[in-house]
Amino acid sequence: MWQSSLPIEDFREINRSNGENPPKELPISDPLGGLDIRCGPILRLCGTHEKGEPNYRGTIMIVVKNSDSESSSATPPKITYKIGPSHDESLSSNGGEFPGTEYYTEKGFSFWRFAINLTLGDVEQRVKYYINDTFKKSFQFFIPSSTESMNVVSYSCNGFSLGVDPLDFKSSLWYDVLQKHDKQHYHVMLGGGDQIYADSIKLHSESLQKWMSEMNPIKKSKTVVDEKTLEEFHNYYLHHYLGWFGKGYWEGKEGNTLQECFPLTMSQIPSVNIYDDHDIIDGFGSYKDSTMNQEIFKSVGNVAYLYYMLFQHHTSPDEKLHTQEGESSWILSKKDGPFIKQKNHSNYIRLGKEISVVGVDCRTERKLKQVVDLSTYDLIFKRLKDEITAAPEVKHLLVMLGVPILYPRLVWLEWLLTSSILAPARALAIRGVINKGLVNEFDGGVEVLDDLNDHWCSKHHKRERNYLLKMLSEFGALHGVRITILSGDVHLGCIGRLKSKIHHHPHTHLLKNGDPKQIIEHNTNVVEHPEEDPRLIFNIISSAIINTPPPDAMATLLDKRSSIHHFNKVTDEDILHIFLTNPDGSKRDNHQFLNKRNWSDLILGKQSIYADSGDLEKGISKFPAPLSDLGQELVNKNDVDERHVKYPLTADTLVTTLHVEDDSSDFDCKTASYEVLIPQLVGKYKIESPGIKHLH
Repeated sequence: MWQSSLPIEDFREINRSNGENPPKELPISDPLGGLDIRCGPILRLCGTHEKGEPNYRGTIMIVVKNSDSESSSATPPKITYKIGPSHDESLSSNGGEFPGTEYYTEKGFSFWRFAINLTLGDVEQRVKYYINDTFKKSFQFFIPSSTESMNVVSYSCNGFSLGVDPLDFKSSLWYDVLQKHDKQHYHVMLGGGDQIYADSIKLHSESLQKWMSEMNPIKKSKTVVDEKTLEEFHNYYLHHYLGWFGKGYWEGKEGNTLQECFPLTMSQIPSVNIYDDHDIIDGFGSYKDSTMNQEIFKSVGNVAYLYYMLFQHHTSPDEKLHTQEGESSWILSKKDGPFIKQKNHSNYIRLGKEISVVGVDCRTERKLKQVVDLSTYDLIFKRLKDEITAAPEVKHLLVMLGVPILYPRLVWLEWLLTSSILAPARALAIRGVINKGLVNEFDGGVEVLDDLNDHWCSKHHKRERNYLLKMLSEFGALHGVRITILSGDVHLGCIGRLKSKIHHHPHTHLLKNGDPKQIIEHNTNVVEHPEEDPRLIFNIISSAIINTPPPDAMATLLDKRSSIHHFNKVTDEDILHIFLTNPDGSKRDNHQFLNKRNWSDLILGKQSIYADSGDLEKGISKFPAPLSDLGQELVNKNDVDERHVKYPLTADTLVTTLHVEDDSSDFDCKTASYEVLIPQLVGKYKIESPGIKHLH
């Protein structure tokens, strides 16, 4: 039947089977339509509403293993499709064929990209696609109507660290995504970095192992990258991606796992991705420049970048599509990065009518004291100005940053780890006299320091962080668009917030082109009217969808170190008190940080669960809180103050929910929901920019 539901019971059985009986080696599927498909189909979103047209543009990628006698596919694969309304059976469907291009070949594998070019209609549409005339129930996706915005999934940290025993996490949160997708269709998922964990290259490359074990820094720096080394790197990333993106198969030091619900989701929900360090190797970009500049380490980065583009963006760096001329969504830097010799590939994409996303590439230009080059920020904000000016109907701008930017400062820990106090211990660890795990394998630095150096609040990045927050605040206010930052990386859930202080100052924010007499009226107490706060920015921090959470002690430490921080004299930063209950419904003490696996979604109020309940017309405002009965009871005991703010529920509110796992061994994958209502920004403002510490 055209409107048939997704095969959720089949997905549940896959989740159970994967968790109870993970295979010892990568499984190979039977041929499909005469093709030996080793990866895919994987969907990617490229754009909607481009040049004022109700268009929908994307790609489908498959990787085909050719016979031993073929270097490429003897007969090109074919993908055809049918499209029609997603719900109304009385309306007919039509179809066609997505044209295919073989865009890369290596070691007998052919990479095929199929171009999706559709027109958004009056209603949400379902697209069913067929590979060589063969259909599976997972070969379908949904596109919103021309007047709707996309229902968005946001996730990160999609894999295990090397030392994790995957048997400790039998169930997969991707099954939870699929269950909710069946009830309220998701149109796009935003991968915020670490879509794959490639740290195991350290186990698979003899050349890299030899370089890491070299104790003489001079000999280490003179290590030559020969053809054997490059072959090891290419072979690793190719087959690592084929295993993880193809079947959800991964091997670590402590065991292996099969997460088939992950590639099944990629075949049904189109992706927009940025990358982070684990897509390359742990900490890449955050070690000393002298380490990063060594040829063998640069080679790791450049080879990893090739496969990041091939698998996550369906593009070869040798293609025209790797340029802005070939793919209009790219925002490209003027010059190559310092270690990865490619241009910064940030991107801007409309997510339907009223939401857009900018994915900021925070890795290609990264070095110890830089995340993104200043000239690239100029290009990003110029593109945003051009796009938002041409499409004033955009009410929400999502900004993808892999690492949280509104997050507790750990400068004190950074100082301790780099101080002379630990110098003797570091020296002994490098020589192996004491626990060698204290230092990393690359340059002898303290092991956790690369993680701290990655953070926006580290001493190396604080000026750049404040500059970016200032630019985002001023841009959103001036154009009347609410900015929400999406981040991952830290393996727990929390929500950071930037907001105006309680004030009545006449010139705190001026109405753009407004009557001067309205200034005082609109500089109201922003706690009572947060929809009129032009500085209000949430940082939705959602991770990990697969990786292990940090211990309770770390969450407790973060809770104790987190308080109101004064960004400047009229702007504060804090963390929302949203986790009043645990996922099992019991009361909890740490209201700011929840160290459980999680993912999030963001859906406009008029498309959310509230659309049919009548709540949109009631003028409701709600505290950020769990959706459990006890959570609602506890939060409603709060008084409205500068930490506890009620946010309005309207048609244009972005209903944002963290879905947090209860029991990682539960194959029904029960999750708890924690919700914050992100209001549309009412009005356009020119805001004061008083002095900010540590600013470029």
